[in-house]
Amino acid sequence: MGTQQQAVSRSRRYTKEQKEQAVRLVRIARDETGESYGAVKRVAGQLGYGVESVRSWVKQADIDEGRQPGVTSGDRARVVELEQEIRELRRANAILRSASVFFAAELDGPQR
Repeated sequence: MGTQQQAVSRSRRYTKEQKEQAVRLVRIARDETGESYGAVKRVAGQLGYGVESVRSWVKQADIDEGRQPGVTSGDRARVVELEQEIRELRRANAILRSASVFFAAELDGPQR
């Protein structure tokens, strides 16, 4: 595989429907064979997706549905949102601190 083709395949984005289909097919394969080993690799190969991508989708779907412990997608999105809000609040606080120092210096300055 050429370097350019590798770069393209690494940056590929999958739709929600493609991910759901892959998860569904892995679960069907596991149910039919009674084994979990090899199902992800087989489905990924059939669909032309990366094995680790499919594995992570199945794992996250299991977490989201409560089949496996872990941080759900909703919780992860909320944490990202709160971290962004914290960064914005810290920036606003820094601006307000600078402004208060500036205005305090103006008030303490020489009287005319």
